[in-house]
Amino acid sequence: MGARTVADMNPQGERWTAEQVLALAPDAASRTAGGKLAAAGTWSGAGAHGQAVWGLCSGSGGTPYQTVVDLNGPGYRCSCPSRKFPCKHALGLLLLWTSGEGGVPADGEPPEWAGQWLGGRRERAEKLAAGARDGGPGPGGGAGDGAGKGGSGGAADPEAAHRRAERRAQRIAAGATELERRLADLLRDGLAAADRAGYGAWDETAARMVDAQAPGLEARVRELAAIPSSGPGWPARLLEECALAHLLNQGFLHLDRLPEKLAATTRTRVGLTTPVAELLAAEEAIRDRWLVLGRQDGTDGRLTTRRTWLRGERTHRMALLLSFSAPGRPPELALPTGLVLDADLAYYPAARPLRAALGTRHEEVAEAAPPVAPPAVEGRDAPGAPEGCEMPGTAPDGCDVETALAAYGAALGEDPWLDGWPVVLADVVPVPGDDGWQLADERSGSALPVDPRCAGRTDLWQLMAISGGGPVTVFGECGHRGFSPITTWDPTPVSLIGTAAQGGTR
Repeated sequence: MGARTVADMNPQGERWTAEQVLALAPDAASRTAGGKLAAAGTWSGAGAHGQAVWGLCSGSGGTPYQTVVDLNGPGYRCSCPSRKFPCKHALGLLLLWTSGEGGVPADGEPPEWAGQWLGGRRERAEKLAAGARDGGPGPGGGAGDGAGKGGSGGAADPEAAHRRAERRAQRIAAGATELERRLADLLRDGLAAADRAGYGAWDETAARMVDAQAPGLEARVRELAAIPSSGPGWPARLLEECALAHLLNQGFLHLDRLPEKLAATTRTRVGLTTPVAELLAAEEAIRDRWLVLGRQDGTDGRLTTRRTWLRGERTHRMALLLSFSAPGRPPELALPTGLVLDADLAYYPAARPLRAALGTRHEEVAEAAPPVAPPAVEGRDAPGAPEGCEMPGTAPDGCDVETALAAYGAALGEDPWLDGWPVVLADVVPVPGDDGWQLADERSGSALPVDPRCAGRTDLWQLMAISGGGPVTVFGECGHRGFSPITTWDPTPVSLIGTAAQGGTR
């Protein structure tokens, strides 16, 4: 199967989703900046016709920036001075277009400045196609639009895409080298003084990671900055996080020495991801009946992230779907907890694959009893099940505490930066205590502590009320801090209730 572009996944007449737009962003900073520009008041003269979207974005100067996007490819052109590709203006324009709120009318013809660029792209594409039919590149072929502001951002120019990937890898390597120096300075001066340094030095280092287009390294720097104020025992935790950051830096700087799957995990951890369209085209699709175990929405004030966990009925594999949206807008992917859907998933390459992309959904004849919709899931009214799906009223199969810990340990052995692994615990009793909550397993006489970061959540008492002092089935993430509950099933059984309405991402 050949590579497909984003446009292939969205034929003419269909709007993209916000997730597909944000997947094009070169880094987290661009996603955030693009989200802030996804407001109708920022744009004038915007429009969309066929496979083109255009608009004028007001900036700090008196002259608005001219932005145009060719959805075939896709390709971008903007008059701003940014060297990022696509720039924040192109991302903001596309996010406004995906919202369908009227900021980008779907009629009319593009203005002259946009039409000239679009026409030039069409001419070059026709020449390349003619050259291919003749057995070689046509006139002006080869690099096509190049990697500049007017270039193609996808499979239309693989050589330019390869050069961009190499440049980004060089920037990330420079960022990892700089972070190594920062860690060496910290250890040389002693961890005991880290709590007196404040956030200033870390903020500067985090900004350097943004410039290096390494959002994964930026997140680790932010974590390091927060540890000295995290309470007793922080020096040990800081040393652990320094070791993990050092391991990630060294892993990326020596990717050629790593096994293929571990190298893929390292790339993902520093922030390099595969576009969804490319993933679905390149990776083997796994079809199963997937049960939606839980869902959490979180925001950092700049971007809303939705995490949705699935488990295959036949394969028993866990999967994590991530979807994103601009601030103030819910992510497009809305799969209610308890839903069962027959669909294809493609996993992102990793030593222990977990994150996946949702592919084709298959219609099927329901053989089960009529669906039982939960009264409330994660603080919202649960929508009905789409066609070809069902909403079961019984709890899924789970495991005991020892099996859950073994599953997390096995996953951690393949991904040392793993924060938690999804598991379903069966027949555990929530127990509050002065030293924190626990989930007790009466069968083995063992207990799993609840992640201390969940201590302030009122839904832990909701979990206790559902249990009534008896055993329940709970889904969540098992990690080195403990267990973070996400969903529990009412043992009566009549419904399932989400216990992580305000859970954030980690």
